[in-house]
Amino acid sequence: MSDSRQARILEVGEPLRVRPGLSVSLADDFDPGDTTEVTGKKQGKKLLKAAVKVISDYQRLLAAEERNGVLVVLQALDAGGKDGTIRHVLSGVNPAGVAVQSFKQPTDEELAHHFLWRYKKHLPAPGQIAVFNRSQYEEVLVVRVHPEHLEAQGVPSAADDRDVWQQRFREINEWERDLVDHGVRIVKLLLNISNEEQRVRFLRRCDLPEKHWKFSASDIKEREHWDDYEHAFSEMLSHTSTEWAPWHVIPADHKWFARLAAASVLMGTLREIDPQIREVDAEAREALAAARAELESQAPRDEPADPVAEDPDEYR
Repeated sequence: MSDSRQARILEVGEPLRVRPGLSVSLADDFDPGDTTEVTGKKQGKKLLKAAVKVISDYQRLLAAEERNGVLVVLQALDAGGKDGTIRHVLSGVNPAGVAVQSFKQPTDEELAHHFLWRYKKHLPAPGQIAVFNRSQYEEVLVVRVHPEHLEAQGVPSAADDRDVWQQRFREINEWERDLVDHGVRIVKLLLNISNEEQRVRFLRRCDLPEKHWKFSASDIKEREHWDDYEHAFSEMLSHTSTEWAPWHVIPADHKWFARLAAASVLMGTLREIDPQIREVDAEAREALAAARAELESQAPRDEPADPVAEDPDEYR
C-alpha cells in the first residue's frame, strides 16, 4: 500500500481521540453521524479493505515477534455495532492470533471478587490481539445507571456515590497503566450511536426474521435511561482517557464509517508498535542449516533438493 493511502486511513481516526484531561459531554461534543470528510460509503469501503490488509500484515508480525499484546476495548449502547465492527475490522487476521471475549452479567463467583477480577483473566498473551466486547467500563456505566448492582458487588449502600466512581476511575487507570508498562497496548473505542439510529436498528430486529434472535425486551427498556447513559459515558471519557490509554469516540450511525474509523485506530496502534520478526541466534541458525541439509537429502529421485529456492514465489 502506498504511504499516501496509509496516511489517509490514519487521518480518519486521529480527530476522534479524546484529549487526556479534557472534560467532555458525549451529547454536546460528538456527532454520531459524522464521517470526517470521507467522501462516501464507496470510498470508505475501499479504505477499510486496505486497512484490513495492513492490520493482517501487522498481526502476523506481532505474533512472530511475540513481545507485545494488544487489548481492544469496545463499548457501545445496544445496537451500537460492536459485533459488526469486530467481524469486519479483524476479517483478515489469523483467528489463532485473536481472542474475543464478551462480558455478560457477572456470575456469583465474579461478584465475590474485586470488580476487575473477571477482566484480568482474559488479557492478551504476547503476540496476541484480545478484544473485549464490553469491558471493565461496564462497572462505571451499567452499574452507575443501575446502582442497585453495587450491593450485589459488596459495596455498602451508604457509600458516597461520587467516591465510588472516582475510586473506580482511579483503579481502572492504574491497572491500564500497569498493563501498558508490561507490554499490553490498549485501544479503547466507544461506538457512539444516536437515539434515533438505535430506534431504527431495533425496528430492524423486530421486522427481519434473521435478526429476531438479537431482539431483547430489556434493550427497549434501557432506552428509558438514555440520558443517564450519556452522562455516565461523559464521565467515563473525561476521567479515563489517559496518555497511555486514550479513548476514541467513533461516530457509529453509519456502520461503514464506524468500521473504517475503528480499523484506523487499531492500524495506528500496530504501526506505533512496529513489530518485527526476531533474528535467531547462532545456535538456532546452525540447527536450521542442519535441518535444511537433512531435508534436502530426503528429496525424491529426479526432484529438486530445494524447490522453494528454485521458485520462491510459488511457496509464499
